[in-house]
Amino acid sequence: MSSLLDRAQAAANQSPQQAVELYSSVLFAENSDNVSVVDREVALLSLAVLFERMQDAAALTKLINDSQPYLVTVSKAKSSKLIRTLVDRFNGIQGGLQAQIGTCKSMLEWAKSENREYLRQSLETRLVSLYLDSRMYTEALALTSRLLSELKKLDDRMQLVEVHLLESRVYMALKNLPKSRAALTSARTAANSIYTPPPLQAQLDLQSGTLHSDEGDFKTAYSYFFETMEGLNVYASPKTASESAEPSTSPAALAAQGASSATNYEEQQLRAFAYMILCKIMTQQPDDITSLFATGKTASKFRDQQVVAALQAVAKAQKQRSLADFEKALSEFRNELQSDELIRNHLTALYDTLMEQNLVRLIEPYSRVEITHVAKLIGLPIGVVENKLSQMILDKVFFGVLDQGNGCLVIFPEPKHDQIYETTLDTIKSLSNVVESLYVKAATL
Repeated sequence: MSSLLDRAQAAANQSPQQAVELYSSVLFAENSDNVSVVDREVALLSLAVLFERMQDAAALTKLINDSQPYLVTVSKAKSSKLIRTLVDRFNGIQGGLQAQIGTCKSMLEWAKSENREYLRQSLETRLVSLYLDSRMYTEALALTSRLLSELKKLDDRMQLVEVHLLESRVYMALKNLPKSRAALTSARTAANSIYTPPPLQAQLDLQSGTLHSDEGDFKTAYSYFFETMEGLNVYASPKTASESAEPSTSPAALAAQGASSATNYEEQQLRAFAYMILCKIMTQQPDDITSLFATGKTASKFRDQQVVAALQAVAKAQKQRSLADFEKALSEFRNELQSDELIRNHLTALYDTLMEQNLVRLIEPYSRVEITHVAKLIGLPIGVVENKLSQMILDKVFFGVLDQGNGCLVIFPEPKHDQIYETTLDTIKSLSNVVESLYVKAATL
């Protein structure tokens, strides 16, 4: 069987279909006495890698379902690890999220039928994460509530940390920051009583930084993002990830598994570094971004990433207070700046604030000014400027009216607050108190 595996490995790049047939003949061999458990495991993992490379979610789903007879023959710990690895292979397939959810549910049913409680809880935790990615928040919260109840009885603190962390992320997606912070506090409390692996600690730090940034505390958020990036240094290396895997498992598939894990950690590092730049932008410190690349090899390796270049362009526009450059950066790097919700929300708020400041500064000398003139000065389309001025009037940033017939903005002086009504009400209230006190005294006579 080793010769078949060697042939399949050699054919993987040139003829994937032939490699699939060879690996399948090893995995599903009728005479199991001639095939070792290790060879079957190598074939199973290699097939999953091939289907991921071929972007074939249906084939990967069928592989996982058909491999159940083999999974029964290995130890529970080994089968649990294999199932989680196979389910995670969907991450590399575009549009494979729904297939991943379906496969996870089918393996959950299998785990229940085999009375594998640890595997069931592990798969349910993974399913919560998938629900979160697919914006199925109601299902995620329902499953989280049941999981937490079970895990607290079992006192499984490691998994408690993971589930509380997922709960925090779900509530944050629902914009319920108090409950998100409470769930994160519970996760940190459970993590303090056990050894927390650095990757999990990095996720806790990343979530803490995200919550602080949503609350406007960007200095604290920056420190958490820095801890996230530095905590993943050892793991963001294919060599390290491969060495940490079991040597008895797989030659080629193991290397791919290690590289995949390292890529995932490096993506988390890049995300944390992008958030560090965002914090500098939101605290009006664009000049400090250059010094970030001197913080070590970790930061310098992200210098050429598109999201970093996009945030640098935004920082440059902010430094020059140029809305035109800001708009250009948002348009040129639309995918990089719009795909991440945290970056998108904060840059939208920053853009609105910068536009308001510029418009207030431009219209301050005037009592009546043409909208076309304001649009020309600020370098934006007339429609955008007109809509923003209308919004600012409604928000009472300044007092005025849009004369659309003449295409002008009429600015009124800030109205003075008349105190006569409040003074009159206070006087009437005082007189009422006097009359009541006299009535009480008269009643006692």
